[in-house]
Amino acid sequence: MTSRSAYNGYRRKLVLAFDVGTTFSGISYSILDPGQVPKIQGVTRFPAQEHVSGSSKIPTVIYYDGVGKARAVGAEALSEGLYEQAEEEGWIKVEWFKLHLRPLGEKSTDLASRLPPLPHNKTIVQVYSDFLRYLLDCASKYIRETHPNGPDLWATLGPTVEYVLSHPNGWEGSQQSQLRDAAIAAGLIPNTQSGRERVHFVTEGEASLHYSLENGLPPDCLKHGGGVAIVDAGGGTVDISAYAQTRDDRSVARIFEEIAPPQCHFNGSVFVSLGARAFLTEHLKDSEFFDDLNNIVRCFDRTTKLRFRNAGDPQFVKFGSTRDNEPETGIRYGQLKITGSKVAEFFEPSINCVVEAVKEQWRLSHKPFSHVVLVGGFSSSDWLFQRVSDTLQPQGFHVIRPENHLNKAVADGAMSFYIDHCVRTRVSKFTYGQFSNTRFDPQNPDHVMRVKDSYISLSGHRNIKNAFSIILPKNTQVSETKEFSKDFHISRKTMDKLQKATVYVWCYKGKAAIPLWKDVDRANYFRLCTIVVDLSHLVNLGDQFKKEGPEGPYYRLHYKLVLMFGLSELKAVFSWKENGVEKRSPANIVYDPEG
Repeated sequence: MTSRSAYNGYRRKLVLAFDVGTTFSGISYSILDPGQVPKIQGVTRFPAQEHVSGSSKIPTVIYYDGVGKARAVGAEALSEGLYEQAEEEGWIKVEWFKLHLRPLGEKSTDLASRLPPLPHNKTIVQVYSDFLRYLLDCASKYIRETHPNGPDLWATLGPTVEYVLSHPNGWEGSQQSQLRDAAIAAGLIPNTQSGRERVHFVTEGEASLHYSLENGLPPDCLKHGGGVAIVDAGGGTVDISAYAQTRDDRSVARIFEEIAPPQCHFNGSVFVSLGARAFLTEHLKDSEFFDDLNNIVRCFDRTTKLRFRNAGDPQFVKFGSTRDNEPETGIRYGQLKITGSKVAEFFEPSINCVVEAVKEQWRLSHKPFSHVVLVGGFSSSDWLFQRVSDTLQPQGFHVIRPENHLNKAVADGAMSFYIDHCVRTRVSKFTYGQFSNTRFDPQNPDHVMRVKDSYISLSGHRNIKNAFSIILPKNTQVSETKEFSKDFHISRKTMDKLQKATVYVWCYKGKAAIPLWKDVDRANYFRLCTIVVDLSHLVNLGDQFKKEGPEGPYYRLHYKLVLMFGLSELKAVFSWKENGVEKRSPANIVYDPEG
């Protein structure tokens, strides 16, 4: 960061940023001292990697035994001799588990069938909990052993640690809620309101922007009011975001705005490996080496995929000894030969995804941009970088990647997000609203064709159900303090039935610019959350809400549903009037775990 202000808090604080990636994970942290400029540091020593100098990442892998106990985690899970022990004792290897937490709209049957399954006795929240517990142990051990007075430092600050958890751009409140539950189960925080507030979330795209500000944006990149696209290409997802600077005065904090709806695509590096597996499964189906398929794919993943640079050169996967030969399948001296063009095919879906996503960002962006910054572990692939650059450059884009450790981008960036808080305006990814009832209009063709969904309300009017009332349209720039609201009402025959308000917030992820009805493109409406508000105190104010209808008296409560989307987490407020005075109550937001 060109200029970082001193920490202005009133007490010393420790903040840990956990980046749980699909294939690798990392930890960054900062000790915030009042009046001192914060410094971002990384955990660079992990169990089973003590002799690896400066290692900042561990594999996101857990081995469970038959009763669901974690037996080996991280680098320990890939240590020599452990594979044989796991085979002998029937342990279950769990990897790529992060992708099991994806939103409901992304839970395609095809993708689910290609992912390694979770143990039958473990939920995704439990697996995350075990891994977060391990990361906390690693951070605690590292800080206690490497800092002066480390044990005293941890004893003092450990009980009140604040956490920053990064997640893909496509994750929303439901996934954040499950991550917070995992943090509670892991012992990171207590299950109290104050404990839950110690967990903060940041998208991987926004974290990558913060990292890039320190490690890779050219000086002229953000001049003249233009923006920059950040592509975080990781193990599981490719996250694309676009930002522009809103203040040019270098003597003050640099403030940014998001300028296009962030994107999240399941086309990270593991999908190159899945492409290789699909090809090798067919290629070796009649081979005597078919039983070595898992080992061959593992060797491809660790060597061939990382080194691939030229589609014109044959590629070799070394997996066995010089005695392993099968000329008809291209196996000689323990090496499997694959044409370079075939390996290039494994990469092509990811390359096309990045190119099309950048073009989509440009199309939807509120400001122009020409620089595209690639970060994340997958961006270390020279083939990916070169192909993306060669494709986008003729279209006016300049593709760059930072020289520093690309796989540290999210963990360090998440820590910078907490300290520097550069982004103050974000863009809505979808259209958000609530299904409501609307007055029947016999002159409106849409109403006439839905007359079967009409009913007579307590007020005596004919209404139609399931009209979509938009609170926030897609691709709207939202400042952190901006509120979006809509007027609704609840009518009940008795006041007792107005003691609790339960409303639902929905998001529309389809292509319609202005979605209007639930029965049109029904599959692209997803319930984001349920909002519950206690209104029991209104029972004594019944006369204020009493109305007369054709069937007798009834009670109507007019309310505003107020949503704040500009923060990294959705905030909701329920607003109504008592004696003409607006009252507000923080709403209890309940997320559907499948949302």
